[in-house]
Amino acid sequence: MFTLDLAREVLAAQPFSAMLGTRISHLDDETVVLELDVDDRLRQQYGLIHGGVLAYLADNALTYAGALSLGANVVTSGFTIDYVSPARDGAVLRATAHLAHGGRRKALATCDIDIVDAAGTAKRCAVAMGTTLTTN
Repeated sequence: MFTLDLAREVLAAQPFSAMLGTRISHLDDETVVLELDVDDRLRQQYGLIHGGVLAYLADNALTYAGALSLGANVVTSGFTIDYVSPARDGAVLRATAHLAHGGRRKALATCDIDIVDAAGTAKRCAVAMGTTLTTN
C-alpha cells in the first residue's frame, strides 16, 4: 500500500525535489497533493513561474497518483500539460493529481496546478494528464 509516509520518503530521496523544497500535503486512495513555495528563482524573464517548474510538478504529482494503484516502484510513461493562465502572483504552487484508472502495469491520472495566494485564493494555471508504469 502506498501511504503518505512512504510517499514522503520517496520524495525525500529525490535530490531535485529536495532542492526545490517540494512537499506532499495530502494523499488518499485517489488523490495526491504536492506543494512548492513560490520563489523568484522559479520565474522566467517576464516574472511568470517558468513552465518547466509547472511541468516538473505535474510529472511528479501524476506519477504519485499512479503509485496509488501500482505501488512505489513507478516511473512516468508520458504526460501532456496545458498552461491555461499565467502563474504570476501567489505564495504556493499546488498540484492536485487524481487517479483516473489503475491497471496491473499502467495507471492514468489527471492533474490540476494552481497558484495560491497568502489568503488561500487559488488560480488554475495548468492542467495535465499522464501515464505511469510499474518497474516491477
